[in-house]
Amino acid sequence: MLEQCEGSSAVAHAVALCRPEVICAYPISPQTHIVEGLGEIVKSGELANCEFVNVESEFAALSVAIGASATGARSYTATSSQGLLFMAEAVYNASGLGLPIVMTLANRAIGAPINIWNDHTDSMSMRDAGWLQLFAETNQEALDLHIQAFRIAETLSLPVMVCMDGFILTHAYERVDMPDQAQVDRFLPPYRPRQVLDPAAPITIGAMVGPEAFTEVRYLEHLKQARALDLIPKIADEFKQEFARDSGGLIRTYHTEDADTIVIALGSVLGTIKDTVDELRSEGMRVGVLGITSYRPFPIQAIEAATADAKRLVVVEKCFAVGMGGIVTRDVRSAVRNRPQPVLTVVAGLGGRPITKASIKQMLLDAVADKLLPLTFLDLDWAVVNRVLDRENHLRHAVTDLPRTVSVAADVQTATGAALSNT
Repeated sequence: MLEQCEGSSAVAHAVALCRPEVICAYPISPQTHIVEGLGEIVKSGELANCEFVNVESEFAALSVAIGASATGARSYTATSSQGLLFMAEAVYNASGLGLPIVMTLANRAIGAPINIWNDHTDSMSMRDAGWLQLFAETNQEALDLHIQAFRIAETLSLPVMVCMDGFILTHAYERVDMPDQAQVDRFLPPYRPRQVLDPAAPITIGAMVGPEAFTEVRYLEHLKQARALDLIPKIADEFKQEFARDSGGLIRTYHTEDADTIVIALGSVLGTIKDTVDELRSEGMRVGVLGITSYRPFPIQAIEAATADAKRLVVVEKCFAVGMGGIVTRDVRSAVRNRPQPVLTVVAGLGGRPITKASIKQMLLDAVADKLLPLTFLDLDWAVVNRVLDRENHLRHAVTDLPRTVSVAADVQTATGAALSNT
């Protein structure tokens, strides 16, 4: 059924249709509306046989979900930003124990300085924690991915993090196609846990593991992620058959078949990039877009195949590794390591800064003209950077031989780009 609603409300109703038995809630913007919505659904009786647990922290939220999942309950929680960092120990525990918890991450910047707006710093901080990470481009996809996430998590017995851009999606009102309960029930069978803590049949979950077996444990966890590369597209196909729309999967391509330049990105920025690409293609430029839906596991083979004929790849990232550069870029480079294609990094949208069509268009024109540096900070305000550097240079009286500030700032980006081009 088509309805106009806030992204958070769409996700809350999608999660409720999946019949979770335990929902753990702690508020942190911009995910708060999701658990608020679920609280109202549980209180109204619309979602029966579900315990809604208000906890005292994000660490407690995931810890309760771990306990609930270990006893055989379908479990769900949500968080954002510093909340994800606060539950970091539990994040690793959930994946290490092989518990199929689903968690919404409303992507938000991590301070300092304090910033509540969107980028991907939070999810990238946990990229190696053993969770599957699925990124939504739209609110419809966010809704659909949650339904698929429970199926994926319970098939593999691994936790899944569904990432949706904070405020840009969570607080945006869009038209979505909300499925009915019968459809979701046909697609998502009742949860049958592989391991259950039961006093009548005692087992140990999460025992200490010494050096003699820890590598094997980690390998088996990696093997599950590798299996997900086959399972995620399969479940996306089954979802399409049941719900009559194409959603999920590993990657999504747009005009890549004949593209000389392919832009790679995650999340809601893909819509702006696609609009810009449409405009450039109308002007005769062969550009395309590759959206990564499954960031973990990383779809190396799918990306390699989809970019085989491109002359250059441009990765637009809402996060970066300080002192190094693009995070997603390094993963993309691993997919094309046997080819001479340059892989360029464009850092954009940090802390919620708007990413405009005008900026994307100019960036792509520079890329096609081979003028784009290996590492570019889109719309960087050089006046601010130079002012800060100038003040610092004056404060450090011992440093007297630096060039003028403008050249210092410019050299930082040029030198970093040159270093990255050699990695």
